[in-house]
Amino acid sequence: MIKIVICDDQAIIRDGLEMLLKLEKDIQIVGLAQDGAEAVTLAAAKSPDLVLMDLKMPGVNGVEATRRIRSRYPEIKVLVLTTYDDDEWLFDAIRAGALGYLLKDTPREKVIEAIRGTMDGKTYLDPAVAGKLLNQVASERVKPSLLITDKLSEREVDVLRLLARGLSNTEIAARLHLSEGTVRNHVSAIFARLDVADRTQAAIIAIQHGLDKT
Repeated sequence: MIKIVICDDQAIIRDGLEMLLKLEKDIQIVGLAQDGAEAVTLAAAKSPDLVLMDLKMPGVNGVEATRRIRSRYPEIKVLVLTTYDDDEWLFDAIRAGALGYLLKDTPREKVIEAIRGTMDGKTYLDPAVAGKLLNQVASERVKPSLLITDKLSEREVDVLRLLARGLSNTEIAARLHLSEGTVRNHVSAIFARLDVADRTQAAIIAIQHGLDKT
């Protein structure tokens, strides 16, 4: 069962999402938040697996709420669902630790797919914003340097390369003929050595160093 908190300042959106998600047998709505501050409070009280987060809200916005949740409760995943595709919101949300970014016109089945995929370790970006993020990363692309080779083992580089291509731990394990537990250990080590909080941030570093193409 995937426990979810929905955070949106519009009641009609919160209630509509709750109604739609309740139709799924593997999803349980454990809280509804009308702003970022309430989302952080519910994250502490309800220990959800995932927060479905709007961004532009009065008071504590979704970016700041994401940052607080991910720093205090790193086991809780945040999936953005918003109307805003502005570069500033996108980049700030990813930097804050959001593991996916969807727009509110995303079809219901795609939202469900993104929720389940996020829980499996995948990253979901709406096609309308994916190009912006990739262009930003490409503009910051650097040549392979000591950052990767000095900090990661050869096997960890292999794992990071596949992680950057969007593969889940299960898929990486199958590709590299490793146990899923071993892959989880490698991923945790990669996060620690690259000083990142999640798969999205690790993938961005990998892309900047060309690992997604090798």
